[in-house]
Amino acid sequence: MSQNSTPPRPAASPRPPKQSSSGAWASGGTLFAGVLMLVTGIMDVFQGIAGIAEDDVYTRVGDYVFKFNLTTWGWIHLIVGIVVAIAGYGILKGAEWGRVAGISLASLNVLLQFLFLPYQPWWALFSMAISIFVIWALATDDAYGPGERY
Repeated sequence: MSQNSTPPRPAASPRPPKQSSSGAWASGGTLFAGVLMLVTGIMDVFQGIAGIAEDDVYTRVGDYVFKFNLTTWGWIHLIVGIVVAIAGYGILKGAEWGRVAGISLASLNVLLQFLFLPYQPWWALFSMAISIFVIWALATDDAYGPGERY
C-alpha cells in the first residue's frame, strides 16, 4: 500500500423522495379509503341481507318520486356491497384496478345512497360522506411514483 492512498468512501445512500405533508396525507388517506371501502362493503352486505330477509325493517320517510321494493333494494345493496368490499381489498393490496374501481364504485355508492335516502336518511348521508372522502383520497394519491405503492 502506498501512503497516498485514501480509504474508500462509503457509498452514499440514496435518500427517499421527500413527500409534502399533503402527499403524505393523501397516501395515508388512500390506505384509510381502502379500509373504509372494505367496511362499507361489508355494511352494505348486511344492509342488503336485512332488506331481503324482512321488508318491514326499513320504513319510508315521506313520499318520493323514485320508489323501489325493499327486496329490490336488498339485492342491490348485497351485490354492490360485495363488489365494493372486493375493490377495498384491491386498494389495500395496492392494485391499480382497485384504485380505479374504488373511484367508480364510490361514485356509484353516492348515487345509490341518494336514492336510498327515503329509507335510511342518516345512514345514507353518512355513507355518501364516506364515499366522497374515498373518491378524494383515491383521486389525489400522487405521493408515490408508478409502481411504488405501499
